[in-house]
Amino acid sequence: MAVKRVSSNIDVVTAARQRIKNVFSNGVPVYLSFSGGKDSIVLADLTYKLIQAGEIDPSLLTVLFVDEEAIFDSIEATTKAWRKKFLLAGAKFQWWCIEVKHFNCLNELSSDETFVCWDRRKSDVWVRQPPPFAIRNHPQLRPRIDNYQTFLPRVTMDGIMITGVRAAESIQRLQYMAALNMGAKGITGTNTIYPIYDWKTADVWLYLRDQRIEVPEVYLQMYQVGVSKNQLRVSQFFSVDTVPVLVHLGEYDPSLMERVLRREPNAYLAMLYWDSEMFHRTTRKRRELEGEDTKDYRALLKEMLFVRPGDFFNTEHKRRIAKQYRKLFIQMDGMARPRDYKKMYGGLIAGDPKLRTLRAIYQDISCAYADYAKRFRKGGEANG
Repeated sequence: MAVKRVSSNIDVVTAARQRIKNVFSNGVPVYLSFSGGKDSIVLADLTYKLIQAGEIDPSLLTVLFVDEEAIFDSIEATTKAWRKKFLLAGAKFQWWCIEVKHFNCLNELSSDETFVCWDRRKSDVWVRQPPPFAIRNHPQLRPRIDNYQTFLPRVTMDGIMITGVRAAESIQRLQYMAALNMGAKGITGTNTIYPIYDWKTADVWLYLRDQRIEVPEVYLQMYQVGVSKNQLRVSQFFSVDTVPVLVHLGEYDPSLMERVLRREPNAYLAMLYWDSEMFHRTTRKRRELEGEDTKDYRALLKEMLFVRPGDFFNTEHKRRIAKQYRKLFIQMDGMARPRDYKKMYGGLIAGDPKLRTLRAIYQDISCAYADYAKRFRKGGEANG
């Protein structure tokens, strides 16, 4: 799907402030999703300063923090500081320590592909202890079944949620936001607004610098061990999108790494096999280790998806993902290039719980084929 970009005559900070004020002008409850990461800190600061300026009503605001247990200590400290600021400003702050489910890319060998935050059955090896003020349960929560993306909309139905998701983080998010059906009311189907959706990563860091906002120490630690600025993401450690933090965690926080290993013994796999197909890596180091790649990925995919799927997809989650890849293979076979088949294979091997890799492949093939058709048509016209 083509994305149309429209320039504006105001800067992104001014636009974000106006969007936040527009949300509060409705007079309904407003829920701010906070994670402790750089994007949510920017959104929190914008909102907090509008409260200080008397431009929005703090009594309408509830800040939501879903504590994923396996998080950095500096993220916890940062969140506690922001909790204090919002409470003193007259807003509410809900700190959730509940049994929500995440995909765990490290447990594929044991066919247990989930990580349950604050799992009551593993309280003796929790990475951290929940703070005394945390909310531990809710009537609308299905413990061990819900993820937080399905739970939060239930408890925020009476208002509007604002979150720090940005389109620049990935092509998938750009496509998603471009396709959102805003409707006549100017709001998404889940009552969610993205005030900083059009910010680039550079805008985020520039705002944090200019406003002299303290960020969690882990960002500096990750940067010091060689993590690029575009990959400085903090979240729970076990999904395929966030597992890279485990590769260097032992270098800058050995105590936390020890607690993580106690909670999830397979965490060491990220350090040992990072440059491998297990984590969908295509680095120079991997090419040096594995030598020339002579695999026929189209044939491998046909074997996996059509001939012997039971040998490769032995859990409900894997079968659900494989079904989507099977549709992609059928739809794009003939248009896909060898590198596209390789990406499909890598997505299936590494895991693609949110189908982000699949959507990126679909987008890449579609754009490449459209470009080829356009050039072919022009050439045909010229030759005619």
